[in-house]
Amino acid sequence: MTPLAANPSPGFQRNPTRRINVTAFDGVVTVSFAGAIIASSASALVLQEEDYLPVFYIPFSDIYFEFLTPTETSTHCPYKGDASYWNATASGEAARNVMWSYEDPYDEMSGISGHGAFYPELVQIEATKN
Repeated sequence: MTPLAANPSPGFQRNPTRRINVTAFDGVVTVSFAGAIIASSASALVLQEEDYLPVFYIPFSDIYFEFLTPTETSTHCPYKGDASYWNATASGEAARNVMWSYEDPYDEMSGISGHGAFYPELVQIEATKN
């Protein structure tokens, strides 16, 4: 018997054929804002979802939160859950909602908990494969 999920995704319940894959990235992902490195990780994940470009999710331990400030912004995804956002400030520049995180995602997406993702149009993301 399969145990019941404690926090199941309503999106996957409605659309069980939808695929969102999360895999380890074999390399280093570095995120910069206004010339400052705000994240760098050899443990990044790649989330690939139908109809969207791949997104890097970086462990919180590899994100330099001294450049980031939590915001009141929140969005909801029926597959992943509720996302929180952070602003970035560095070198006298600022940008709103550059990073998001699903801090308490639905069970099916639990692998991205404790990770942040960045908007590539607001920051510079460099991914170097091993």
